[in-house]
Amino acid sequence: MCIHQLNLLAASNNLPITNFLGKQHPIEAHHLSSICDIMEKAMVNGDTCIIRCILVVFQVVFKFFFSPQTERNRDIVRRSGLLLWQLLMAPRDQICSEIQKEVCLAISSGLNILYPGEAEINNLLKLVLTEGERNSGLSQLRDVILTNLAEQLQNNRFGSEDDDHYRLNDELLHYILKIVVRESCVLITKCQTVSKDDFQRLLSTVPAASSCLRYLMAVQNHLLSNTILIKPDENDDSDSSLQGETLKVQELKTSILSLATQILTGCDEVLEMLQQVTTALINSDISDREQRLKGLEQITKATMLGHLLPVLLTSLMHPNLQTLTMADALMPQLVQLVLYTSQTALLLKTQSPVFSELNSSPTGASEQKGKLLPDERMLEEKEEPGFLTGLKIPAPWAAGKTVETVHPVRDNYKFKETVHIPGARCLYLRFDNRCSSQYDYDKLVIYAGPNTNSRKVAEYGGNTLGYGSRSVLGTGWPKDLVKVEGDTVTFSFEMRSGREHNTPDKAMWGFACTVRAQESSEDVSGGLPFLVDLALGLSVLACSMLRILYNGPEITKDEETCQELLRSKLLQRCQWQVEANGVISPALTPSPSPLPLTIDEDREFTYPSDVLVPPVGHYFDLPRIRLPPGIMIKLREISGRARPQFRPSIK
Repeated sequence: MCIHQLNLLAASNNLPITNFLGKQHPIEAHHLSSICDIMEKAMVNGDTCIIRCILVVFQVVFKFFFSPQTERNRDIVRRSGLLLWQLLMAPRDQICSEIQKEVCLAISSGLNILYPGEAEINNLLKLVLTEGERNSGLSQLRDVILTNLAEQLQNNRFGSEDDDHYRLNDELLHYILKIVVRESCVLITKCQTVSKDDFQRLLSTVPAASSCLRYLMAVQNHLLSNTILIKPDENDDSDSSLQGETLKVQELKTSILSLATQILTGCDEVLEMLQQVTTALINSDISDREQRLKGLEQITKATMLGHLLPVLLTSLMHPNLQTLTMADALMPQLVQLVLYTSQTALLLKTQSPVFSELNSSPTGASEQKGKLLPDERMLEEKEEPGFLTGLKIPAPWAAGKTVETVHPVRDNYKFKETVHIPGARCLYLRFDNRCSSQYDYDKLVIYAGPNTNSRKVAEYGGNTLGYGSRSVLGTGWPKDLVKVEGDTVTFSFEMRSGREHNTPDKAMWGFACTVRAQESSEDVSGGLPFLVDLALGLSVLACSMLRILYNGPEITKDEETCQELLRSKLLQRCQWQVEANGVISPALTPSPSPLPLTIDEDREFTYPSDVLVPPVGHYFDLPRIRLPPGIMIKLREISGRARPQFRPSIK
């Protein structure tokens, strides 16, 4: 236990013990050999106490005191690894779970020592990822390694020396994603297959993320946060620095595109399973069908749909990731996810009371069918009003902003806060009915503006409980809404009196006030259902990607510089041809121009969208551009130069 605490303390880089342990001399090979001898003897005798102690010693030795630089040290490392694997792969009836856990911690602590090469670590991870479901020891080792890698990855910046070590390659990520998809599908399927009591226990355990899901979350957050927050070095304006930052951004975007494609593909499979389970529950006759449908949303949040997809959708709306490449690659998957989420949300909505009331009303849709066919994918608008029907999409300010003092207020207490809701014409204030202060000069002053120099709206103070001043300012603390013109309000409260010995807390409660941009004082719901919110988020992202695809590539700096040249009506009348090497050059024998010979100054000509690259060579190597006679006449008139006259030579 003491060594376990030592490990936990040493894991923090800010504690002195970490530097102390890092400065210790490495352990000699014969000492580690002696530790292995003790382990072998304990394994023969079945002494679990000594085995656990030696396993904890291995964890400390591998982490701080051993460096396999010599051949003898490497032999002892191989011996240690064989002992650890013998314990890990032992049958469950011969090894307890506590020892198995210590073995996994020892292997994880000495991962870089037991497996010094990148290929060896990748082979180990591939083994635990592919065979982990068949062996409990490998499964536990997989969880320990991925949990440690996730924690380390969260503390590393993209491009650091350790980044490649903690961020696994695409093949291993694919294996991890397959496990996460399978876990999500199994979790959703349990909503239909388990008993009533087991379903209640299942609801009490979520949303617990598995180690594989936690690692994917760490990789996703690592890439997305660095992409959004990356900034060039302002003190280094050299070309090499700018080029390095550009390469880093491109590498980040490529990694994000690869990861996003895999995550969206996995979410597509999970949503398909969710739709099947939802349809099966709706068609079933089990007694707790309604409870299972309600709990299905909570279970869904515990899958990759709740842990990975919302963060990915929000991050993809950032300008750094709103690119044509992203839109072109992700658009098909986004459309499919929009269909699945909206259809499943509509299936769940058919069971809600609001939907039933709408269907039974005269203005509602036709009577709802009792059963749904499993293969019924596309829902007709004539039969279903839509998954948003009856739902109020909450505005950002709908829940309001609560402003309050400490309760109760203390002597010499001062409080000041400003609430600003952009776009609001006026603000509505609702005070708590417990508002009170000891004396009427211990008061709250409200200003219609960003500070106390703004227009004073009202002031409140005192109490009617028979303590202190036994009175209140004016008509007392408001029971109804207080309207403040504008989009900003400032609260300023000051406790000027000292608390008397007989004044209870309720007479010095302070104040609490909710500020809204709408007059309604109704309690606002907790938001939209999860699948509805997910469908709207996917729809917004899909529309944004469609806009990018419609607008096409961004205008380059060269095109901006050459805007006037590209709009040149003279240039547009030239005939261009593409050479074998892709260079655009004027045609040697241009065909007659399709444009009129006379130039209409009010007419806007179209021009090629491609960048016009000048041909290789000197200007005198360029072929002559033959202009139509109409343009030549105009040019001579503007320049004032007459056409040269050819005179016959005098003999």
